[in-house]
Amino acid sequence: MARKFFVGGNWKCNGTPEEVKKIVTTLNEAEVPSEDVVEVVVSPPFVFLTFVKSLLRSDFHVAAQNCWVRKGGAFTGEVSAEMLINLGIPWVILGHSERRALLNESNEFVGDKVGYALSQGLKVIACVGETLEQRESGSTLAVVAAQTQAIADKVSNWDNIVLAYEPVWAIGTGKVATPAQAQEVHCELRKWLHENVSAEVAASTRIIYGGSVNGANCKELAAKPDVDGFLVGGASLKPEFVDIIKSATVKKNE
Repeated sequence: MARKFFVGGNWKCNGTPEEVKKIVTTLNEAEVPSEDVVEVVVSPPFVFLTFVKSLLRSDFHVAAQNCWVRKGGAFTGEVSAEMLINLGIPWVILGHSERRALLNESNEFVGDKVGYALSQGLKVIACVGETLEQRESGSTLAVVAAQTQAIADKVSNWDNIVLAYEPVWAIGTGKVATPAQAQEVHCELRKWLHENVSAEVAASTRIIYGGSVNGANCKELAAKPDVDGFLVGGASLKPEFVDIIKSATVKKNE
């Protein structure tokens, strides 16, 4: 089964109402491949979710950047999966390396979050990836396998999960995993899914790459057989995000 190319834009903690309006206008006016070819999701900060959803073209969707690990209640500052569902937000990013590093979110905590979000009807972009030290010590595959295992422990149905491989050393640093490095990890992740979940899940789950993706390098990365799209950081706030969406046609032409 062909995996539909997926491009997510993670705006992180950025934006004013004016800037957000400008980004959305650029996206709304862009000529991009159809929904049959590419699925596009943008992820603004919580405070802009409904604003963006109300303005954004209907063939693009909106994701939250995080949600709480269980039902809402006395959890000051948190936003629950139920709230997102009630607002009509279909997607959420979970396990981003910035949250793992800065907020000490453990593999198990991320796994619990993914399981709960799915149980409430959200679709999940689940992030995995290694630090520079881990890559240099040769433990990349062990690290991403452990992170994926913690998700697999809590998930029975993978239909609504997109796996995002984000080498931490390449996020916002301008360093990019070479297409060969990205393909190697994506291939190993798919192999892991095949051996530890099922052949069907391995074949159908989209594994996207995140880590300094931009208009200049996206086509070469998109051409790799196990790279099914991108989770874009800084470049998703710029017009070049449109070029990254268009790189989906690389797959179509294969």
